Amino acid sequence: MNVKKFTAPTSREALRKVRESLGPDAVILSNRQSDGVVEILALANDDAASLAMPAPHSPMAEPAPSLDLSAPIIARRVEPRFEDELPHMSPPVSAAQPASLQPAAPRRVVAAASAPAPSAPRAATSAPAPQPKAPAIDAQQIAAMVSAAVASAKESAAAEMSGMMSEIRAMRGMMETQLAELSWGATQAREPQKTAVLRQMLAAGFSASLARYLIEKLPAGRDAADSLRWIKTVLARNLQTMANEDALIDQGGVFALVGPTGVGKTTSTAKLAARCVMRHGPEKLALITTDAYRIGAHEQLRIYGKILGVMVHSVKDEADLRIALKELKNKHTVLIDTVGVSQRDQMVTEQVSMLQGAGSDVKRLLCLNATATQETLSEVVRAYQGSGLAGCIMTKLDEAAAIGNALDVVIRHKLNLFYVSNGQRVPEDLHLADPAYLIDRAFKLKRDSVNSQYQDAELPLLMGADLGGFAAAREVHLG
Repeated sequence: MNVKKFTAPTSREALRKVRESLGPDAVILSNRQSDGVVEILALANDDAASLAMPAPHSPMAEPAPSLDLSAPIIARRVEPRFEDELPHMSPPVSAAQPASLQPAAPRRVVAAASAPAPSAPRAATSAPAPQPKAPAIDAQQIAAMVSAAVASAKESAAAEMSGMMSEIRAMRGMMETQLAELSWGATQAREPQKTAVLRQMLAAGFSASLARYLIEKLPAGRDAADSLRWIKTVLARNLQTMANEDALIDQGGVFALVGPTGVGKTTSTAKLAARCVMRHGPEKLALITTDAYRIGAHEQLRIYGKILGVMVHSVKDEADLRIALKELKNKHTVLIDTVGVSQRDQMVTEQVSMLQGAGSDVKRLLCLNATATQETLSEVVRAYQGSGLAGCIMTKLDEAAAIGNALDVVIRHKLNLFYVSNGQRVPEDLHLADPAYLIDRAFKLKRDSVNSQYQDAELPLLMGADLGGFAAAREVHLG
């Protein structure tokens, strides 16, 4: 194995030397910076292929044993030879022929059944003790031994190959990251308007994956202000909202508000109930609660129902919910306030299963807390997704320092945003989602911290990282 070292002031120069010396198929073993220069250890493709060949004395290099077990095993018995053990015995000499002319006979004693052996001294005629026979090896034992040897060799080869592939993937990821950093560093110097838009998107709370994808698709020849308007237009176009309340209030049906604890499900249920009562009257609405865990949760919804003149029903399990929905099938709208469950709790799956098996078409509305981080909101959506969400409601808009994180999750997960809630008043603090207003507000909230959130040297590192959500960002429609 011939490992060569290449040094150069930059990574690009070092890779060029590797390509010129070892060809385009060379394998990079390491890449590091030392004393202001880039040092790369590389290996030719033929030498790398030789690493996969088995060692000359390893089990893999041995010829493959024959696995034909149908052939019979023939054991040959070797007769013991007693040559030179009876030197005093010789064939008799004929009287008519001198002893000197008699042909020399082989000194081998053959025991004949018809003639008894001549008498001899005890010490000379005693035969050696019979050796114990070696136990015969069964065919199944041979097959088991061969199978064990083959399995051991396969495991060893698989482990070596897995380790090599892991190292190659690590080196590939490192090179992609470094090349992405160099690319964004050049973009930062060549197109400063993209850097300005990137800073504003990151400050507004949008993910680096979505920001990178949109900036790469940004049309050329635009200044910073025009580029930002294009970004806002694309984001607003991909934010799916409800144009009017007819699809929800006038159409009616069974709606269940789900989400973690403390996101405002009960308050949002009361706000929706007030809108239904104002549109159709209290006799067309029914309220159901499944929250039997929190102290006073049922009483809170019952107070709202008493103010609106609507009966509140309490259920404990799927059977109770099925019975309640069957009794309330003549109602125009049924709102279900569910118990708050953490997205990492096993009860989330049970709750989704209960709503899906209630015997009625229950549409689930997910309540998203605008103050939560983007990673938390993504976990909530994945946990409550189930067979599909009818829509979502963004709550606590008035408490969020930045709302780009929530809008980013709604856009990337293709959720239908029905309402936004910005307070505790019922029903005033519930509004239809306006895409253009929400996107514009997301950029206005963090306008003062655009230039102070990240340094110039940190942007290439951030944009060159391995971003897991970049694949989801590719589904954004540019228009």
